[in-house]
Amino acid sequence: MGSYCFGIDVGGTTVKCGLFQTDGTLVDKWEIPTRTENKGENILPDVANAINEKLIKESADMGGRVPKLAIIRVGERPDDMSYERGATKKMEKVGFACESFVFPETIENEAFQKEFDTINDNPEIDGILLLRPLPKHLDEEAVVGRISPEKDLDGISPVNLAKVFAGDKTGFAPCTAEAVVEMLDFAGIDVTGKRVTVVGRSLVIGKPVSMLLLKKNATVTICHTKTKDMKEECRRADILVAAAGVAKMITAEYVGKGAVVIDVDNNGKLCGDVDTDGISSLASVATPVPGGVGSVTTSVLAKHLLQAAKENR
Repeated sequence: MGSYCFGIDVGGTTVKCGLFQTDGTLVDKWEIPTRTENKGENILPDVANAINEKLIKESADMGGRVPKLAIIRVGERPDDMSYERGATKKMEKVGFACESFVFPETIENEAFQKEFDTINDNPEIDGILLLRPLPKHLDEEAVVGRISPEKDLDGISPVNLAKVFAGDKTGFAPCTAEAVVEMLDFAGIDVTGKRVTVVGRSLVIGKPVSMLLLKKNATVTICHTKTKDMKEECRRADILVAAAGVAKMITAEYVGKGAVVIDVDNNGKLCGDVDTDGISSLASVATPVPGGVGSVTTSVLAKHLLQAAKENR
């Protein structure tokens, strides 16, 4: 038997192996996968860019009028500031105006309510993004009830939420919920008849994204803290949307082979609900946090702003 040597090349998502004779002649070669490529990371920039390009083209028909966004932030929460930076950069990228109204966490409720009304009533402002939750001493419910539905770009008002649940497209859905649908559409993932499990039932993400997916004929299950055998419910899903607000709660035990996993929560810690590394060998697509759904969310925010500006002309 002749002499052989073995060579390997480690890189990317595989280990490349080769069997050679001593004179360098290749006898055989093969590859061993080391991890599953995260296709979610690959599609995200494309989704955001596609929306951005469409907005730039459509805004050219505004006759020189520039849509203007007002971002309202109270305090210095890291996740709020991160979202604010992302939204500001996105508006600049598509040529829209953006102004941040930042108030100290200690602002009194009466003073904040007056400041909010001034912003809400300003005809030069086409849309409002209120970063929540507000500090506990501020009456958030009063603000949510008074925000103009026409300027409520993130779908927090009772009017816009009712339209989401009624399937009425004339209102604004929460941006993150709509971003999930945009991503699935762009990736060519038809949800018709698919088993979709949403972990979380908040009015910010869980419930509205469930309604949007239901409207697209998905078979939707909502899991929450009282759900029995949540792991099994999640494993059945073709598409798993994690919106529980619990860091790295979704491990490999929750994910079925080939599932699409969308992580929409950053938990205020710039990490998501999903243990992305732990599920990479199972999921066909998995979105990262940070740098994942958020980039598409700000593009949806810009889309809503342009729509509001057109209505406000």
